[in-house]
Amino acid sequence: MFIIGVVATLVTLVAVLIGAGHAGYLGMLSSAAKKRPGGQPAVDFAKKRMPSAGVGLGIGLLALLFSLGDGGTDIVAILLAGGGGFYSLKQLQNTQAKFRNGQF
Repeated sequence: MFIIGVVATLVTLVAVLIGAGHAGYLGMLSSAAKKRPGGQPAVDFAKKRMPSAGVGLGIGLLALLFSLGDGGTDIVAILLAGGGGFYSLKQLQNTQAKFRNGQF
């Protein structure tokens, strides 16, 4: 059970880092866009995407709380963190793709 606990902790920490990275990326984009003339569409886009970043980060934090429990909750934490981390990663990639394609 010790190994499962370690794996659950590592997976949940990665999910939290990915969620925080997405939220931080949106915050950085918003901050930079506010300083530029004509950057309001990018600011609006970042504000619109921020709830999805919060959801991904929240799922990761919830999974981290589950990983602090006993053996049965470690499995739930791994599954929850895997899903939340995957969701955050896809949202981050989607956000980056839209900015790289020059939509803003």
